[in-house]
Amino acid sequence: MKVIIMGCGRVGAALAGMLDSNGHKVTILDIEPYSFRKLPATFNGVAMVGNGLEEESLKKAGIEEADVFVTTTQGDNRNVLACQIAKHIYHVPKVVSRIYDPIREEMYRNLGLDTVSPTKVVAELLQDRIEG
Repeated sequence: MKVIIMGCGRVGAALAGMLDSNGHKVTILDIEPYSFRKLPATFNGVAMVGNGLEEESLKKAGIEEADVFVTTTQGDNRNVLACQIAKHIYHVPKVVSRIYDPIREEMYRNLGLDTVSPTKVVAELLQDRIEG
C-alpha cells in the first residue's frame, strides 16, 4: 500500500514507522524538517518537507497514486481540509483524519470522513479503568 501521512509529530512518526516495518510504501510530510528526528532509525520511507494543503507538495509526495492519506497534525482544521482535498480532488481510496475535538470529530464523521478523536479514545480508556 502507498501511504501518505501529513504531520510528523509523535503519532505521525510512530504510525509511519509501524506501516513502514509492515512493508508499506510510506511518505511522511511535515512543514518543519526538524520533526523528522522523531522517525524511528529503521524508517525506510520518504520524509519530505512540504505542506499537505498545497498541490505541489501533494503531487511530489505521490498523492495521485496513494492508496491511503492520513492527517496527524495538531490542527483539526488543517487535518479536515487536507483530507477533503485528498478524498474529493485526488480520489484517494482511504482517507483518515485525527480530530482532537470530539464534537467536531463526530460532526465530520457524520459528513462522511473517517475520523479518530484521541481525546475521546483516551477518555473512554480512562472510564474503563475507573469503572471496570
